[in-house]
Amino acid sequence: MRIDLPQNVNFIIDRLYEHGFEAYAVGGCVRDSLLGRTPQDWDITTSAKPAQVKAIFDHTIDTGIQHGTVTVMLEHVGYEVTTYRIDGEYEDARHPKEVTFTSNLKLDLERRDFTINAMAYNHRAGLVDEFDGIADLKAHVIRCVGCAHDRFSEDALRMFRAVRFAAQLGFDIEAQTKAAIKELAPAMSKVSAERIQVELVKLLTSDHPQMMRDLYELGLTAVFMPEFDVMMQTPQHNKHHMYSVGEHTLHTLEHVRADKILRLTMLLHDVAKPVCITTDEEGQNHFKKHPVVGADMTRKILRRLKFDNRTTDCCCKLVKEHDDRPAITERNVRRAMSRIGTELFPLLFEVKRADTLGQSMYKRAEKLEYIAEYERVYRKILADHQCVSKKEMKINGSDLIKMGVEPGPKLGDILDRLYEQVLDDPSLNEAQKLKELANKIITSLI
Repeated sequence: MRIDLPQNVNFIIDRLYEHGFEAYAVGGCVRDSLLGRTPQDWDITTSAKPAQVKAIFDHTIDTGIQHGTVTVMLEHVGYEVTTYRIDGEYEDARHPKEVTFTSNLKLDLERRDFTINAMAYNHRAGLVDEFDGIADLKAHVIRCVGCAHDRFSEDALRMFRAVRFAAQLGFDIEAQTKAAIKELAPAMSKVSAERIQVELVKLLTSDHPQMMRDLYELGLTAVFMPEFDVMMQTPQHNKHHMYSVGEHTLHTLEHVRADKILRLTMLLHDVAKPVCITTDEEGQNHFKKHPVVGADMTRKILRRLKFDNRTTDCCCKLVKEHDDRPAITERNVRRAMSRIGTELFPLLFEVKRADTLGQSMYKRAEKLEYIAEYERVYRKILADHQCVSKKEMKINGSDLIKMGVEPGPKLGDILDRLYEQVLDDPSLNEAQKLKELANKIITSLI
C-alpha cells in the first residue's frame, strides 16, 4: 500500500535515515491519506532523540521538547517530529507523569488512542499497522488501541474524540469502546473547557452534527452541557412540532450549513424551552419568551466553554432573534436590520429555515414562504442603499457641532432622534433634510 508523502516530509525522513535513525509519517495524516482525504498536518515519529533531531536540521523550534517533540521548519512550514516514546502513569486524565524515549516503533504506537490513528508510513518500509487499523478503516469503525478503559483513563478527552471522529468520518464506535465511554464518562469533568470546546466545534461542523445524540446517550453531555440533556428529555406537545426539544435541535443542525456560528446557534436556539414550558387546558405546550431567556443561557454556556466574545455575541443575538416574526414591511425589516446588524442579518434567514425544517409539516410551506418574502425585502433594502445603521446617515456628530450643538448627551440624543426618523422614512437621509430636521429638534430642546 503506497502513500504519496509531501516532498518535505520525505526529505525529513530521508535525512533522519541518513544519520542512522528511523522515521515515519504517523497518525492522522496516514489515516486521512488512506481515506483519500487531504491531511491538515503531517506528523513524523522517529527513533532520534530531540537533541539529535535539532543537530540534523538547520531550523527547529522546541515546541514540546519535554515530551520529545521538535518542530522542523522547512520553507516556512512547520513539521512536528517526535521521538518514539512510552508514556508513564497518567495522574490527571490528560498528562503522563513522565515519558520514556524508546527505539521501538511498536511501543510508541501502542500509546495512541485509536487503531486508525496508530499507523505509520514511509516510502522505505511501507505501512506499519500493528493494530489492524486498515481493517477498522475498511469496516468504518472507531476502536481503541488495546484496552479502551486504559486509553480513556489516560486522557478522558479521548471519549469525546471517539464520537468526533465517528461524526467526521461517518464511522461507528466499536461496542467495547462505547461501553468504556459510558462507564468512564464522568471523568470528562477533569478535561479543560478549552479542549472540550475544540472537539465540540469539530463535531458540530462535521457532516454528522446529529451525533450530539451519541454524546448524550454515552453520558458525556451530562458533564459539559447538562442543558442539552434536559432538552433531549423535554417533549413538545404542540401542532408546530413532532419531536422533543432535543430531537428537534438535532434535526435543525442537519438543515444548516457547516458554519461554527450557525451550528452553535442551532444547538442552543431552543435551550430555554425546558425552563419556559407551560401546558394549556388542552395539553398543548407553549414556550413563551424562550428566545430571550435562551440568549442569556447561551451566553453562560458559551462563556463556560471559553468561546471568544465575537462567537458568543453572534450566537446570543441569533438565538434571541430566531423566533421573531415581524409583519413584512420595509420599515419593520429596516428596524430588524438595524437591531441585529447587517453583518449578522443574512445568517438569521438560514437559522429560520433550519428551525422550520426541524418542525412538523403544519404550515411549513407558509412558514418558508414568509422567510422568502422577509429575505426578498431585505435584499431590496440593500439594493436601494437604504440607511440601516447610524454610520450610514448623511449627518454626524461633527456636523451637529458645527451647527452649534455642544458635545455630550444632548448631541447623542439628537442623532438618535434623527436616526429613528430615517429608519421610518429613508428618503430623509439627505444632508440638507437632516440639517433641517436637526434644527427643529434643537429648537424644541431649548
